Amino acid sequence: MVQYTDRLKYLRISNNLSQKDVANLLGCSQVAYGMYELGKRKISVEKLIILARFYNVSLDYITGLKDE
Repeated sequence: MVQYTDRLKYLRISNNLSQKDVANLLGCSQVAYGMYELGKRKISVEKLIILARFYNVSLDYITGLKDE
């Protein structure tokens, strides 16, 4: 099963965004966001919802429960 960390990175790169860009959207530092992508820091549900809305995908997609 795909990890949410892989999906975060895939979505960011496929939208031609830097970690800094996404960090600004979430109101956190680039270092904090980088740790989310590496799985070294847990991301909150609230931040996942922001990302799902921004990327126009479901939480199930981000978390790897669905591939669409």
